[in-house]
Amino acid sequence: MIRVEKFITGQLENNNYLLLDEESKKAVLIDASLNSEEIIEAVKGYDVEYILLTHGHFDHIMGLTSLKKELNAKAVINKNDIVVSDNINEFTRLFGLPDTIAPTYENFVEDGDEIVVGNMKIKVITTPGHTEGGVCYLIENKLFSGDTLFKQSVGRTDLFGGNYSKLVDSIKNKLFKLDDKIEVFPGHGEMTTIGFEKKYNELV
Repeated sequence: MIRVEKFITGQLENNNYLLLDEESKKAVLIDASLNSEEIIEAVKGYDVEYILLTHGHFDHIMGLTSLKKELNAKAVINKNDIVVSDNINEFTRLFGLPDTIAPTYENFVEDGDEIVVGNMKIKVITTPGHTEGGVCYLIENKLFSGDTLFKQSVGRTDLFGGNYSKLVDSIKNKLFKLDDKIEVFPGHGEMTTIGFEKKYNELV
């Protein structure tokens, strides 16, 4: 059985998701906004193999360096977002935050890759638009959409690497081709479903 726990952390109230395989005691963390004591407590007894990044914006990676060390996990991102991650301080300054050292990554994913952790099979879906290297992670009937797709909204495209037409294309031609019943766990805000967004998301 795969259990999902959500942790809301950071200045921009990011959703970080912990996927726990209760049979194998393996786990992955999706996004790393902050090194939260709640996350550390929740993974006791589990082996966290990877921290999977949906994209490289500062609010999703601010806790990555310390969490990676604390959890002894490998960080995973799409190579097209390395430039965004490396320039983390260009973004933190926009929000009045102190400079930080850019994180490093051990693994890189591309469209169609499958990450196997314990009994979990996680499919990688690249969804450029919010950033050039944005990805979503699909496991069973759950899609972790980062800042690509929100409940009745989509990710902003006015920052470096953003492209609205690419974002709409990613959503319409990749995410909206998935089953309507798939649950969507976004990087901010409430959970939704593919079917609900196809019907009610006026931005796509």
